[in-house]
Amino acid sequence: MVTVSHHPFDPITPEEIKLAVRILEATFPGVPLRYKRIDVNEPIKKDVLPYIEAERLRRPLPKPPARLLYTLFHRQDSGAFHKAILNADTRSVVYAKELPREVQGPIDIDEISEIEEMCMKHPAVLAEIEKLQLPPGVTVCNDPWMYGTDNEKETRRLFQCFMYLVSVDHPQHNHYSLPCKFSPVFDGLTHELVRMDYLPGASGFDTQETQPWKPVKAIQYAHDILDEPIRKDLKPYIVQQPEGPSYTADGNSVYWQKWRFRVGFNIREGLVIYNITYDNRNVFYRLSVSEMTVPYGDPRAPYHRKQAFDVGDTGFGMNANQLSLGCDCLGHIKYFDGFRNDCKGNSVHLKNIICMHEQDNGLQHKHTNYRSGAATVVRNRQLVLQMICTVANYEYIFAYIFDQAGNIELEIRATGILSTVPFDNENGQTVPWGTNVGPGVMAPFHQHMFSFRIDPAIDGFKNTVYYEDSVPMPEDENNPWMVGYTTEPTVMNTSGWANTSVDRHRVFKIRNDNITNPVTYKPVSYKLQTVPSQMLLVGKSSLGYRRAEFASKPIWVTKYQDDELYAAGEFTNQSRRAEGVETWIQRKDSTENEDVVLWHTFGLTHNPRIEDFPVMPMERVSVMLKPDGFFTKNPALDVPQSAQAFNKSTLHPEAVQSACCAGTSLNKAKLYKRLD
Repeated sequence: MVTVSHHPFDPITPEEIKLAVRILEATFPGVPLRYKRIDVNEPIKKDVLPYIEAERLRRPLPKPPARLLYTLFHRQDSGAFHKAILNADTRSVVYAKELPREVQGPIDIDEISEIEEMCMKHPAVLAEIEKLQLPPGVTVCNDPWMYGTDNEKETRRLFQCFMYLVSVDHPQHNHYSLPCKFSPVFDGLTHELVRMDYLPGASGFDTQETQPWKPVKAIQYAHDILDEPIRKDLKPYIVQQPEGPSYTADGNSVYWQKWRFRVGFNIREGLVIYNITYDNRNVFYRLSVSEMTVPYGDPRAPYHRKQAFDVGDTGFGMNANQLSLGCDCLGHIKYFDGFRNDCKGNSVHLKNIICMHEQDNGLQHKHTNYRSGAATVVRNRQLVLQMICTVANYEYIFAYIFDQAGNIELEIRATGILSTVPFDNENGQTVPWGTNVGPGVMAPFHQHMFSFRIDPAIDGFKNTVYYEDSVPMPEDENNPWMVGYTTEPTVMNTSGWANTSVDRHRVFKIRNDNITNPVTYKPVSYKLQTVPSQMLLVGKSSLGYRRAEFASKPIWVTKYQDDELYAAGEFTNQSRRAEGVETWIQRKDSTENEDVVLWHTFGLTHNPRIEDFPVMPMERVSVMLKPDGFFTKNPALDVPQSAQAFNKSTLHPEAVQSACCAGTSLNKAKLYKRLD
């Protein structure tokens, strides 16, 4: 018997994974199936709204909406790729359909492991390794990559294996500093070798057969195999909350400082935040990072295809780290687990994949009355929900940060190891599309483009998106000294896109036209503090552009439709063109005072530095959602004033000594009081 989930937004359970397998085995009797995805299908919004509204208003809960399961699988007898939606409540199939041959589903962990292992046993690969004439103790490994797209007629499920040398027997050996010049391509379903690509080793497009390896010392990052000594002067920094945290958690439901929300998780997006309210007022229905693409700027084959979609091709949830206490998060930590399926339909427990903790982020507000010297000081306590994903070489750190003034920040940090290519740079050669990061190794330029999907509920589920520019007033009798400026609003009343504009201080806002702020006499709203980023650099006629058109514009607005969750469409692996936001806006839906979705594209254009290797110091980018006329005054006024009795800070002894030596009349007790 399946345990029914307690809430419509709860992640999938092991029992539901088993149920999905039983339903599909009964639907395809005698057919061996290979399971790609078994996950919760997003609940139908119109069905879930009465439930969460009754929950918010403390009313009797209606029957929850149908619990639907999303499944992707291959028939192993024919190789056909299928999608099925299942009803977990009735244990039945809503629909099951075979997808077109050109549609490729996401990559799963078992598949990657199989391709990696099969590659290392293939006779053609072993023959290339033999040509390297490696000394004893040096071996070869590989990273299977999503193949990308350069042929619209290709229907095979392909993998490109990039090969590297392992010169030190250590679990954290940096093989990315020793790339090989041959790269086999395999059919993911038949495991047949499609061809052997030979990688260019110079600035041109010419390639050559594998040559004997010229020994090069690997550039390491792991502490116990570094050449230089570890620093010895770092003292412990201990974050303690002796009375426990200020949040409470009941399953996936969280309450902290007037905020209430539910922590969600799925294999594709990873961390999702649902049903966000502040002081029992609706704010956002759903927040997620819906897609990410990483196009590389090396124009030489086969790198022209190198374009990862880390959400659609693999999944942040699938690649989420098991987080470690005292390492990935500091302080009093609450962890959330998740589950995924393996290729046989077994459930896999993903332990500690989301951490939640409080942190101090400096001052929230302060004012000193200069006449009296009296000061009000309030510190900025924040609640952080964090997930870390390892996608082969790169790490991405995602954090949703809530504060006491009604702000929500999405912070993304990129770290890990650059994706490298072999390059003969021993005579000082360079290329204009990459950076030499070591002997025989180059890191190409690339972009990391994210799509932040914002499903708003600003005091209700009918909202309007508009942007506001700051512009100078006309030079007329109303502006005689020519110093005046005002704001100019533009309502996005039909689905479409917009650009950011730093020179006009363009601000995008989400308002509820049905509720007026009693002080401002304007509709209540939240604003999106955008990240003005360089958009997609690949040519508009390229397949790479067509596959990731969401990354060509910073702002998209669509009318809500169930199943329109991913900016680049449902299937990105070897896609020919996107079926996402650029398609949905063509409906020209009305988006004024409607159930709307705001999509913000932002990212990093990463032209690697030598300092980014062998492991990259984190690069940070953040987006903020801030109340703008949602409240009638600063909502953090009721946060207690900061005080030494509460914070228990300590004073460095040298500071006391220097104050005494300076001849100050303050004794030690008065000094502490002054610092209070």
